[in-house]
Amino acid sequence: MHIELYVALAGLIVGFAVGLTGMGGGALMTPILVLVFGVAPLAAVSSDLVASLIMKPVGAAVHAGRGTVRWNLAGWLALGSVPAAFLGVVFLKSIGGSRIQTIISVALGSVLLLAVAALVLKMYLDHRNGIGGGVDEKIRVKKLPTLAIGASIGFIVGITSVGSGTLVIVLLLFLYPRLRGSQMVGTDLAQAIPMVGSAALAHVVFGDFKLALTLSILIGSIPGVLIGAAISSYAPTALIRGALAAVLLVSGLKLVNVPTLAVGIVLLVSVVVLVAIWLSIRASGRSLAEISGEARQHAQTPAPSLSGP
Repeated sequence: MHIELYVALAGLIVGFAVGLTGMGGGALMTPILVLVFGVAPLAAVSSDLVASLIMKPVGAAVHAGRGTVRWNLAGWLALGSVPAAFLGVVFLKSIGGSRIQTIISVALGSVLLLAVAALVLKMYLDHRNGIGGGVDEKIRVKKLPTLAIGASIGFIVGITSVGSGTLVIVLLLFLYPRLRGSQMVGTDLAQAIPMVGSAALAHVVFGDFKLALTLSILIGSIPGVLIGAAISSYAPTALIRGALAAVLLVSGLKLVNVPTLAVGIVLLVSVVVLVAIWLSIRASGRSLAEISGEARQHAQTPAPSLSGP
C-alpha cells in the first residue's frame, strides 16, 4: 500500500480550509484528486466520502459538547438523506459502462457551480443580516421541507461527494432564517454522519474505493482541520470563503468542459474582484473601528456637572 505524499499535502490544505471556514471539504478535495492527480472520478468520490466519514464525527462531537446540535432537525434531514445517498450510488452503478466517469465529472462540475452560487449568496446574507440578527431558540421543525432538503442533498452527495456542508447550510438558512449559525453547522455535521456513511458504504460495495488514497487524504486532512479550527477566530473568514468560491468556480467550469482560455479569464477576473473586495473590507473596517472607538470614548466621558465644584 503506497501513501501519496502530495495527496496528503493537498489533504492538509483542504483540511485547513474546512477547519477555518466550515465548508468546502468534498467540493475542494474531489476536484483536486480528479484535475491535479488524475484520479478517476468514481475513485475520487469513493475515497473522499470514506475519508469524510472519519472526519465528520470529530466536528460533530465538538458541537454536541457545546449544545449546538438541533437533534430533531438533524433527524429529519437524515431521514431523507440516508436512503437518498445510497440510491445515488446505486443510480451510478445502474448506468454502467464508460459513461459513469463522464456523468460524474459533469455532475460534479454542475454541483460545484451551484455551490459557488450558494456560498456567495450565504456571504451576502451574512453581510446583510449582520451579527445582531434575530435568533429563535424554540424553532419549530418544518418536517416535509426539511425531509426534501435531506433527500435532494443526499442524492447529490451519493453521486459527487459534494454538498453535505455548503448546500445544506445555505438551504437551512433559507428555511430557518432565525436559526443560530453555530447550530446550523452543528446540525449539519450531525446529520452528515449517517448520510456520508450511507454513501460511503454504497461506494465501498459498488464503487471504486481506494484504501491507500483514502489514508493519504486522512494523513493530511486531520491535522489540517485541527490547525484551521484552532486559528479560525483570528482569520479573515470572509476573504477565505471568497477565495474558496473562486476555486470552486474554476474547478466547476473545468469539469463541465469549458475551454481552458475561458477558465483562465474567469480565474483572473475572480482574483481582481477578490482583491478589490479585500481592499474595500479593510477600508470599511478601519472606518468602522474609528467610529466605534470614538463612540466608546464618548460613552466613557463623564457628563459635565451642572452643580459646579
